[in-house]
Amino acid sequence: MKSLPTSERVLAPDLARGFALLLVALAHTASIFLGNSPGVDQTPQGLERPYFVGLFVFVHACALPLFGMMLGYGMVQFADRQQALGESWPRTRGVLLRRHAWLLVFGAVDGVLFFSGDVLGAYGVIGIVFTLLLLKRGKGFYRLPAFYLVFALCYLAVLMYLVLTGNSGSAPVPSPEDASSLAPTYGEALQGRLVEWPSITLVLLPSILFVWVGAWAAKKRLLEEPNRKLLLVGLFGGFGVAIAGALPMGLFAGDYVGFDADTAALAKTLYEGAGVFGAIGYLSLFGLIGMAVGKKNRGVVVTAISALGQRTLSAYLFQSVAWLILAPPFMLGLGGQAKDPTFVAAACGLGVWLLSVVVAYWMHRKGYRGPAEILVRKLAYRSQ
Repeated sequence: MKSLPTSERVLAPDLARGFALLLVALAHTASIFLGNSPGVDQTPQGLERPYFVGLFVFVHACALPLFGMMLGYGMVQFADRQQALGESWPRTRGVLLRRHAWLLVFGAVDGVLFFSGDVLGAYGVIGIVFTLLLLKRGKGFYRLPAFYLVFALCYLAVLMYLVLTGNSGSAPVPSPEDASSLAPTYGEALQGRLVEWPSITLVLLPSILFVWVGAWAAKKRLLEEPNRKLLLVGLFGGFGVAIAGALPMGLFAGDYVGFDADTAALAKTLYEGAGVFGAIGYLSLFGLIGMAVGKKNRGVVVTAISALGQRTLSAYLFQSVAWLILAPPFMLGLGGQAKDPTFVAAACGLGVWLLSVVVAYWMHRKGYRGPAEILVRKLAYRSQ
């Protein structure tokens, strides 16, 4: 089987994957440094207040759906390319199954040794299920995500009504403690992750819906053959729904409004459900950027971020190692030592992402693939 040369890759998916890693970094550092999920200070002060509004509206709820959509998009791209090259479906299916089985293994190692919030394990399971049950279905089957999005809109409208008519109060922002991030020793953190990672992986399995939406977009070739009007609808419609749905939770986290416990729980469900539309907004945005930039006008910034998107697995694992070095009290302990851990977390997330962008660009210039991508490719293609 042949992989697609870098020069022939469509820009928008790689650009979206590279940017998604920034959202993931900001979301993960907030959780790790603040010791709770999704990562919030219950008594925000000063600039923390507007920052939490932006974090909840544009990051927390959008990162996972965007990552999932790009997984589905990439699976369909790979399967369609192999079919165009004359490869049989059983051979293609075998590669996909081995690739995602090893992704599950990588996720288990990452989730237990480094960061229990790992998503690779869940995406490995989802990839296997999607390959076996959904990937080769007919076009009609791929229209089902559209009905899911319509249902989601109706569901969000009901939740919005309940939140807006809910009671004010002084309940805390729903944010379960992240025990392994607060552990004083690596041994205790490891014990915590042994329990946390499997349960988090199970909770993430419904993300197959996001993967399905991404696969539907790939079947429509929304990024290979972009339609400007459709992408504009996705951009403004997606972000419009996402902002409306996440804003109550953002204002709550920023201490601009107060809810009672029941309304707070509804606001959290509302913002989580709105994230898929934020991901659609981001996907449409990068589709439009891909149209505007084309193949000949790519500058250093666009090239570097898309290079990172081509090395997503390596960059994701690098982030987990970085968090283990930077955050825990038994390592550098930057979160615990900082007077303002919220912005230390943001700076670490942004800094690690920028470093990975620079390294990815250097690897692109030298013609090097990501080390994790090389390893997974060898494992997945070993019997070919």
